[in-house]
Amino acid sequence: MSETQVEISMLGSLAQIDAADWDACACPEAVDGRPYDPFTTYRFLRALEQSGSVGAGTGWQPQYLVARADDQVIAVAPLYAKNHSQGEYIFDHNWAHAYERAGGRYYPKLQMTVPFTPATGRRFLTRSGYESIGTTALVQGAVQIAADNNLSSLHITFCTQAEAEAGTKLGLMPRSSQQFHWSNAEYEDFDGFLASLSARKRKNIRKERATAHRFGGTIHALTGDQIEPEHWDAFWQFYQDTGARKWGTPYLTRRFFDEAQADLRNDMLLLMAKRNGRYIAGALNFIGRAALFGRYWGCIEDHPCLHFELCYYQSIDYAIRHGMTRVEAGAQGSHKLARGYLPVTTHSLHWVADEGFRNAIAQYLDAERAAIDEEIEVLTDYGPFKKIEDADL
Repeated sequence: MSETQVEISMLGSLAQIDAADWDACACPEAVDGRPYDPFTTYRFLRALEQSGSVGAGTGWQPQYLVARADDQVIAVAPLYAKNHSQGEYIFDHNWAHAYERAGGRYYPKLQMTVPFTPATGRRFLTRSGYESIGTTALVQGAVQIAADNNLSSLHITFCTQAEAEAGTKLGLMPRSSQQFHWSNAEYEDFDGFLASLSARKRKNIRKERATAHRFGGTIHALTGDQIEPEHWDAFWQFYQDTGARKWGTPYLTRRFFDEAQADLRNDMLLLMAKRNGRYIAGALNFIGRAALFGRYWGCIEDHPCLHFELCYYQSIDYAIRHGMTRVEAGAQGSHKLARGYLPVTTHSLHWVADEGFRNAIAQYLDAERAAIDEEIEVLTDYGPFKKIEDADL
């Protein structure tokens, strides 16, 4: 297979590739169930494109990478040309500023990732049996495209650890970042999870849940055909409020949620709080093969602890009941630590055209990785779980 001839091309739209060809690379495991995550599936990326959440005017211009060999598609990647660094969650703003202060032009750049989605997953999407040659072709192809077009850089964000290791061997610079994830230690129920915590943290969570449920309404967990257009009408209001406060302008368009209703409703868990006949808060999760991915939260009424209930505790409860191994609650948020979410390392890969700037970034990344490792160790020690000395409390 080492002598296989590989042809690399870029597509400006997923309409230019068959869904079966894309998904044969993006989620070959889905033939006997769910994909590891839905974010690189044809249906998810197509919903972003069809809804106008990516494309003209968004700063996310699709340049999907496709590798062909042996008369078939053997590898694909979600690649975008970007003229800003918004919606990435592993940020390079400081790099951009330094690059431009030195007289360079940082944008446009190439970003291999899922837009607006800080969830770890495969980025080098290869058909079974073509993992090595497909990964090499995607990396070399993306770097060559950046170089040929005089682009400053290529960034592959929220890739897997295995991909980070493979990309490093191919000459990319590895970067470590941090998130907070909840892990299922084969708990039988939510009380089983609480029993693993220190007495003080256990008491605090019970108090928060009781406070949340005094908001004067009911909480509804919806998935599949239980989700109806009226729920998206309500959730859009929540999402707009959060987007306006966090980003200035929401990343997703209203139409995205219509596309989600049509093609992604079986991939989603929508947690909605209803009070006095109307929905007043909600949290959107995506369902993977073994993980639940928390993505968006919003509300039109403020109630104490309702955010914690919908975003963290309801997700943990769902994961336990459905035998899922973890909950990924998105980017940032050290407040998640007290609620059972421990720090984990996330990975990205980077290529920078300018040699001098590349060397400076490489030195910075070495120091950053050491700092991240130390921070994770310290934060884990401060976690809410029982220590040996209070294990029998």
